[in-house]
Amino acid sequence: MKIAILSPFYPYRGGIAQFSAMLYTAMEKEHEVRAFSFSRLYPGFLFPGKTQYVEKGDQAIEIPSERILDSINPFSYRKTVRKIADFQPDVLIIVYWMSFFGPAYGHIADRLKKKTTVISLVHNAIPHEPKFFDKPFAKLLFDRSNGFVVMSDIVKNDLLLMEPKARFCVRPHPLYNHFGEKQDRKTACKTLNLDPDKKTLLFFGLIRDYKGLDLLIDAMTGLDDDFQLLIAGESYGSFEKYETQISHSPAKNRIHVINKYIEDGLVPILFSAADLLVLPYKSATQSGVIPVAYHFEVPVVATDVGGLRETLEQPGTGIICQSDPGSIASAVEQFFFTGKEHFIDNIRKEKENLSWEKFANKVVEFAKSFKS
Repeated sequence: MKIAILSPFYPYRGGIAQFSAMLYTAMEKEHEVRAFSFSRLYPGFLFPGKTQYVEKGDQAIEIPSERILDSINPFSYRKTVRKIADFQPDVLIIVYWMSFFGPAYGHIADRLKKKTTVISLVHNAIPHEPKFFDKPFAKLLFDRSNGFVVMSDIVKNDLLLMEPKARFCVRPHPLYNHFGEKQDRKTACKTLNLDPDKKTLLFFGLIRDYKGLDLLIDAMTGLDDDFQLLIAGESYGSFEKYETQISHSPAKNRIHVINKYIEDGLVPILFSAADLLVLPYKSATQSGVIPVAYHFEVPVVATDVGGLRETLEQPGTGIICQSDPGSIASAVEQFFFTGKEHFIDNIRKEKENLSWEKFANKVVEFAKSFKS
């Protein structure tokens, strides 16, 4: 089968580019796959982080791609259509996560759907921080897609609110397993200047308001001196309010911060030092951080939002709590009282089900169903 994937790829960095690279790698083992990417993803003034691009130290997967789509230049939409059409794919997979790209994606899907099966792979049907234009922009693509791949029931439900007759398949987010092996915990703690005798909680990933870091900082007040918190990630927006919160916290000497984009080489060190990943989110769909934790066999405490309950409770790989500091602190204590080996055993079982090969095969099988 000839498969085209339209998504950010190298040299763009971040979870969407990583996801798409690993999907490409899994699919190309059995199919002819071509990657189509962006010449411009976000205009600079709209991007809240330091850079959109891979930097020195990042261990990104370098997928060969045609960088032709400019998100805000309609002339590039037509060029992208021509390039993909020249490849004559059986299937076009459009990786969707934000309504900003709806107009470009919708134009491309509309021009190609007569000869190509268009599958929208939807990370978020409705963004975490919604805008008034999200639904109409999303529908520019969704109305022109043949089918949809989603990775949680919450995204499926959001999709069906906009597209009640949508044909879809649900498949859990695969493991991010390209970061290398887990390291010795004491060595990792020493590298990070952490106390190896304390129980280490990890908050990992981009820092945005909906991720509830403020709740976790407050939760540290309810945890005794046996616990330390490591915050690792780039802040989208000012980090000043968190710095102020930490400075006023009784637990401030047990809270450690790495406020920058985390290059791939640092990821194994962070997760090797951690006993527990904590996701104190105020809203969510699914989490791309959980598959990283699974790879390193680190259990999870997460709040009961989006699809996090189904992700953790069904396989027994973590504990769900409410989105308030007291509940988060209680869940952390419950985890250590239960003992992490119980959760690690369940993670090892779950890892077998979350391979990229199984995910890719499911997507291909679903795409083929439109030809029958």
